[in-house]
Amino acid sequence: MKGLNEYIEQNKQRFLDELFELIRIPSISSTAANKPDMYRAAEWWKKQLLDAGADKAEVYETEGHPITYGEKIIDPKLPTVLVYGHMDVMPVDPIELWKSPPFEPEIRDGKIYARGADDDKGQSFMHAKAFEFMVKTNQLPCNVKFMIEGEEEIGSPALTNWCIEKKEMLKSDIILVSDTGMIAQDIPSITVGLRGLSYWQVKVTGPNRDLHSGLFGGGVANPINVLAKMIADVLDENNHITIPGFYDDVLESSAEERALLNEAPFNLDEYKKALDIAEVHGEKGYTTIERTGIRPTFDVCGIWGGYMGEGAKTVIASEAFAKISTRLVPHQNNLKIAKLFKAYFEKIGPKSVTVDVEYLHGGQPYVCPITINAYKAAEKAYETTFGKRPVPVRSGGSIPIIAHFDEALGTKSVLMGFGLESDAIHSPNENFPLFNFYKGIETIPHFFKYFAEMGK
Repeated sequence: MKGLNEYIEQNKQRFLDELFELIRIPSISSTAANKPDMYRAAEWWKKQLLDAGADKAEVYETEGHPITYGEKIIDPKLPTVLVYGHMDVMPVDPIELWKSPPFEPEIRDGKIYARGADDDKGQSFMHAKAFEFMVKTNQLPCNVKFMIEGEEEIGSPALTNWCIEKKEMLKSDIILVSDTGMIAQDIPSITVGLRGLSYWQVKVTGPNRDLHSGLFGGGVANPINVLAKMIADVLDENNHITIPGFYDDVLESSAEERALLNEAPFNLDEYKKALDIAEVHGEKGYTTIERTGIRPTFDVCGIWGGYMGEGAKTVIASEAFAKISTRLVPHQNNLKIAKLFKAYFEKIGPKSVTVDVEYLHGGQPYVCPITINAYKAAEKAYETTFGKRPVPVRSGGSIPIIAHFDEALGTKSVLMGFGLESDAIHSPNENFPLFNFYKGIETIPHFFKYFAEMGK
């Protein structure tokens, strides 16, 4: 790509200024109060795509948050790449742990610190700038479509139906996504698998009001104690999930596949040091790489009940709550798992309490074939800019809509991520290294070049 590095160097500050405009919009999809911000972000993306050279861009209504769509069709006979990203971000709690305001981006030690800096504002914005370069320098080799949604962090509940309705408009040969990571700055990787997800909220109800823990303690079931024990019972002494039928559809990896997976660069001591933990934890019989890539998991994402204010209050709470998730692997079905968990959790609850399980959202696992031309084009793009062949990896994370794209649009997705494990996505002090940001803008145009040359 002629003049690519020069273009990036000349426009570095402008790229940052524009990205910071987007980051400053608190587009938290899970809170009703931020609904107007979702529209602000959608309109921002519309203007950004038009300024970058799209022939048209529109903001579309859905049953939930808006979607921004844009396109540039240079020749219908050429391959078409559909770029997917999301404009929504996770909540910022606990706010007191942030070293700088989460929606006021700040550069420290060569990194952009802000909510959405990596996930996914920074990474999706790289595509807008790569597209801008190819259009402005007349080097766009194929057709491009953009779909930037506002609900990924809550499971993309409206996107599948919207995709089905707009199937003809979204028709493409591959979906290109940057919402994943790489092993290290000097070790590029392509995510070839994503775990699925099922997510619930649980409510355990005991007495009809909060009770004095001295007068009633020992005579009435404490919902918080009960909930804690129920959660603990879902994992056995080997950290194996005890839900009946949970593992029935798990695609077991062969010894050869596991050996290849463990060839990926990984330093256990550095991993523990980075997380400030003395020991790793997980399902017996599997390495950390395997536990976070090819095995299903069970986790409590939040738990509350009773008195949580300053000081002491001796009380037995009437209610206890938890938010619980499982990460799933091929060929587990998130809806089947949702039913299995609900049936099991309500069954193991003692008669002294009432247990209610509400399924919130989820998605299917996804595996990308490494034999398709789009994967080969991504591989060659990384080789061009990093000087080494990328490592195929299975991510422990989930992007629920990716599997739905396969079903609703009949189109595979290639996951070219540029984030790092240390970027603290979903956590306080989320960040994105400037090196990775600019390297993404440099690498993406090469994907378009090689994909156009290889053909569909």
